[in-house]
Amino acid sequence: MSRPRRPEAIRLRSARMLDIVKGELLEPGDVLVVGDRIAELAPTTVPEGTLALDVGDLTLLPGLMDMEVNLLLGGPDHRSPLNAVQDDPALRVLRAVVNAGRTLRAGFTTVRNLGLFVQTGGLLLDVALKKAIDRGYVDGPRVIPAGHAISPTGGHLDPTMFQAFAPHVMPLTVEEGIADGVDEIRKAVRYQIKHGAELIKVCASGGVMSHTGPAGAQQYSDDELRAVADEAHRAGLRVAAHAHGDDGIRAAIEAGIDCIEHGSLMSDATIDLMVERGRFLVPTTYLADGMDVSHADPELQAKALDVFPRAKKTVSKAIAKGVRIACGTDAPAIPHSHNAKELVALVDRGMTPLQALRAATTVAAELIDKDDRGRIEEGLLADIIAVPGDPLTDIGLTEDVRFVMKGGTVYHDAAAG
Repeated sequence: MSRPRRPEAIRLRSARMLDIVKGELLEPGDVLVVGDRIAELAPTTVPEGTLALDVGDLTLLPGLMDMEVNLLLGGPDHRSPLNAVQDDPALRVLRAVVNAGRTLRAGFTTVRNLGLFVQTGGLLLDVALKKAIDRGYVDGPRVIPAGHAISPTGGHLDPTMFQAFAPHVMPLTVEEGIADGVDEIRKAVRYQIKHGAELIKVCASGGVMSHTGPAGAQQYSDDELRAVADEAHRAGLRVAAHAHGDDGIRAAIEAGIDCIEHGSLMSDATIDLMVERGRFLVPTTYLADGMDVSHADPELQAKALDVFPRAKKTVSKAIAKGVRIACGTDAPAIPHSHNAKELVALVDRGMTPLQALRAATTVAAELIDKDDRGRIEEGLLADIIAVPGDPLTDIGLTEDVRFVMKGGTVYHDAAAG
């Protein structure tokens, strides 16, 4: 894929710009971008040959971040529930290329691809996708890949559980994340790290949309969870745990795991523990509003009917108690490119629009331990988007992204077509 050559310098202007740290709109927005970085705000002089780019009556925001996606699944043709066995790895990567482009154009310039759970022959497809995007082969957000999710046999992230496959259909290996016992877990984690994973995803409890029994049941033992955290942390990587149930969440926190995904059935005491330990929560709360479960098995529909309303209340409690919450959608559980609906849902659960924007910028940057993005400041990556109006009063405007720049390259400009 070819694209126009990026100018060495761009002066980007707009009616307004959000200072995400102060929570204030600055008028006008005026940013000098040199190469892939923000060089200066409100510059008084610019280099010769600088391209002037005025996006008009829009508000500049830092590029948004989604901390839980799976770009290898879903997409516009996500009708078949059997694509886990219908798509080979090559087709799955091509599917991801489409999803990555749509996600970027929606204003999400960084994502965590949170754990493959498909048969790949040990290939880390999200690492390959990241390399292709970084090298400019295809368009997409910056990808923080987890490789294969680490799951026990029959656990929620054992993909054979989603359709209750018969024995010996789609056998999976330790390298593909199916690991039982401390020794296998260490090998599985080391394999992901060796081949490019930048964080580790582990299955700590049951799930809603798989035939694993109760959504809240703890699936790995305390010793096994500690082994995951130990291997990852010694390599300098963080760990995210899929966990709905209180026992699994508490065990993950006690094991040293850094981030809880979903957290649907947390008790008040466990929420307090998250605050005390400074752990992150990625609640994927829009799922409770927008996930279509109408075609799922009755057993799974019943779990969703039980878990989702309770999960909404849990998120509201976590917000009120001050848990560090980062934006994540679990796309394609909701469609790729609809990522901003999570921000709307977070405001519905009790966040202010500014808090929701921070969940997708500054807090997300803390979660992935990156200090080069999440704000429009000098020296940071030029990941900048623009929306109409004032998102501090109407968070829904984040669903109407009119301009996207990533690393100084413009990928979407509605005014320019």
